[in-house]
Amino acid sequence: MEYRLTDFLPTTKKELELRGWDTLDVILFSADAYVDHPSFGAAVIGRVLEAAGYRVALVPQPDWHGDFRDFKKLGRPRLFFGVSPGCMDSMVNKYTAARRLRSEDAYSPDGRHDLRPEYPTIVYTKILKQLYPDVPVVLGGIEASLRRLTHYDYWQDCLRPSILCDSGADLISYGMGEKTILELAHLIAEGKDKNDSRPIQNRQEIINLPQIVYLSSHITPTKDDIVLHSHEECLNNKKSQAENFRYIEEQSNMIHAHRLLQKTGRQYVVVNPPYPPMTTEELDASFDLPYTRQPHPKYKGKRIPAYEMIKHSVNIHRGCFGGCAFCTISAHQGKFIACRSKESILKEVRQVCQMPDFKGYLSDLGGPSANMYGMRGRNLEACERCKRPSCIHPQVCPNLNTSHKQLLDIYHAVDALPGIKKSFIGSGVRYDLLLHRGKDEEANHWADVYTRELICRHVSGRLKVAPEHTSDRVLMLMRKPPFRLFEQFKRLFDRINREEHLHQQIIPYFISSHPGCSEADMAELAVITKGLDFQLEQVQDFTPTPMTVATETWYTGYDPYTLQPVFSAKSPKEKQAQRQFFFWYKPEERRSIEQSLRRIGRQDIIGKLISKGRKY
Repeated sequence: MEYRLTDFLPTTKKELELRGWDTLDVILFSADAYVDHPSFGAAVIGRVLEAAGYRVALVPQPDWHGDFRDFKKLGRPRLFFGVSPGCMDSMVNKYTAARRLRSEDAYSPDGRHDLRPEYPTIVYTKILKQLYPDVPVVLGGIEASLRRLTHYDYWQDCLRPSILCDSGADLISYGMGEKTILELAHLIAEGKDKNDSRPIQNRQEIINLPQIVYLSSHITPTKDDIVLHSHEECLNNKKSQAENFRYIEEQSNMIHAHRLLQKTGRQYVVVNPPYPPMTTEELDASFDLPYTRQPHPKYKGKRIPAYEMIKHSVNIHRGCFGGCAFCTISAHQGKFIACRSKESILKEVRQVCQMPDFKGYLSDLGGPSANMYGMRGRNLEACERCKRPSCIHPQVCPNLNTSHKQLLDIYHAVDALPGIKKSFIGSGVRYDLLLHRGKDEEANHWADVYTRELICRHVSGRLKVAPEHTSDRVLMLMRKPPFRLFEQFKRLFDRINREEHLHQQIIPYFISSHPGCSEADMAELAVITKGLDFQLEQVQDFTPTPMTVATETWYTGYDPYTLQPVFSAKSPKEKQAQRQFFFWYKPEERRSIEQSLRRIGRQDIIGKLISKGRKY
């Protein structure tokens, strides 16, 4: 299908003129290229505001050098500027765990590195405040969301205050922002109509909004507020930072959360509780907006790597109740699953089928964890009181309905559509949910049916799963299931492949240098995975990212929930000593691995891992 320029959100003065607009209500700045797709946050927020009747424009990847013409070209919005770093924290986007520049920027045309600054949230806001000091700036996206309170920044190797303090912005809209941004736009517009010239932080109806963060110098804590250790206390005492994080994580994942207050300098950072999880109707409304699902024509066919990866995929839910220690999904999307309706999903799949380069193969029909669709607590009152960061760790919650029946219904409906040859599940599955056996025999039955159908019909030759480690002690700190469950799943996978005459592979993901992991743990991992005939491909060195329990443990040296000391490999030398064990099969690593094993007193592993005289 061919789209006109006016089918996209406007990005230039010329595009405003094509619409007959001379003013704008909201101008959004994003550090990503503009892809008009429901997986790209700036497009979602723009479309949500547009659907509510606001005039919205999007400035993707503005040039922050020189005369700031990209920040001036659309002038002053009537309501506010929105600023987002894009789909990733900018520093995770730019640098590896070794602090080296990544080979490409996945969210930029042709993978270019020079189209976004470090910390665009801060850089863009400071420019906008310099040019338009009286126009409110609202931060959104994952960079602001996960940096909303005092946080450890791995790339600066120091503790930073809330990004509100560093940027000079007026508010943060954290998490998934559709509901917040609509309410905020409505209230600011209402104030304009009443000629209310007060800063938005001084308007009670705005600062009472759920899911926002603001600064206040006149706040009186109530008995329901949780007052965190101040930023200055955290600078002086790492244990205070660890203690803070437990409350931050718990309140991020509660239905009835408390307001969080943290003194920073002479002000308080105030974090209002989040909205309840989105309903199916609300989520459908967001996904059913008139996205073109294409990059803006300005890119003239240039490759945007992240778009190429997801353009023939469909996201069917939000949220993840896995609570993995190193993951930011629940901190941003929440642990409660918000599902799209079958009708909304099918509507988007039909749209994918109309794409000129679609060959009938859906690359992913999934979500943050592909097989959590439709899962929720049986007794919702129990969920409303729950503080657990994970519904499946250390054990699957007995209140969780783990049935895969609804998800199978979605798969069957999608596969029955004309134009669909095969739908693949590319986003990874939780095998602990597949193997779980509870008291509900029907749920157990559907787990078995799903597992076989997944392996037989929805794997494109390789199934991604994430055991992450082999040590149960490390896995406990990661909030991942015991390794025996992965071994059990692999046996099941191999058996079904034999029975169905298939030749598919499991691709396991592993992490080195996670808090609690030692060289000996990595050596054991190498021996165990070798015994399972794996030569590992999907591996990574742990990267501390803001607002994860693993990062707080890594930085502070304490488990935030027990306040017990935890060892972490930190120096490049320590991290490389662990990482090398992933590659035991490479001849160039053999000598170093052998030396390491002798140094840590694990000579017993040398013979198991490195066979003398063997050709590699």
